[in-house]
Amino acid sequence: MRVGFLQFSPKRGRKRENLRQVRDWLVQAECDLVVLPELFNTGYLFESRGELWALAEEVPMGETTQALLELAAERDVAIAAGIAERCEDRLFNSAVLVTARGDVFLYRKLHLFGAEKRIFSPGDQEPGVFEIMGAKLGMMICFDWYFPETARLLMLQGAEIICHPANLVLPYCQEAMRTRCLENRVFAITANRIGAESVGARTMEFTGNSQVVDPLGKVLARASSDRSAVMTVEIDPKLSLDKQLTSTNDIISDRRVELYGRLLSE
Repeated sequence: MRVGFLQFSPKRGRKRENLRQVRDWLVQAECDLVVLPELFNTGYLFESRGELWALAEEVPMGETTQALLELAAERDVAIAAGIAERCEDRLFNSAVLVTARGDVFLYRKLHLFGAEKRIFSPGDQEPGVFEIMGAKLGMMICFDWYFPETARLLMLQGAEIICHPANLVLPYCQEAMRTRCLENRVFAITANRIGAESVGARTMEFTGNSQVVDPLGKVLARASSDRSAVMTVEIDPKLSLDKQLTSTNDIISDRRVELYGRLLSE
């Protein structure tokens, strides 16, 4: 299975231009699965909830999801992408996974970062695992990486690949994701953005370095910190099924779940 990411700098509030950029870049990508950054179509910073409300869309009928479905069918590729979702009176920082055959899967970010808490509602559903092309995929978004429970929950549901749209500003995630892959024996595709974005007195600079990591924590592909890029690599998702660490250690059966109760109660 050939997987990869698109790293670029979305333009704030210019959805159609961002979609056009994605279409132009993906002409270069021969792959089965590609991951786009968090909030790839809207940009990240907003003056108010009202500004984002006007840009957010319902899933699956919104303009962006429909455009991604068309692109997936045209390029015969599955696409995971971060978008702003409007659902009734709430806004979610969400990711959609669309396939060439018309499937739409949805994930809502569980762990909101910084000013996101003033605009978005936290995810209200347990992360799920979806099967495409014989591989099992899960999704998490940006700051979810800081909480090891997210990746572990996906692994326990059978995820072989974690799609990770991101707008990273802290310097730790890319290396930490190697640990997430190692401790869960899964692949992960982190698609980060580059550039800077400003609203009023606030400016955020994004770290790039999008990457694909294998179940042993090896970086198979990594982009630069400041340049747009499409990168792809061939993987065997079934390598994620091997949870045997040594001849006597298995990362699932060795867990002492009977003693982990405090993780759920505190």
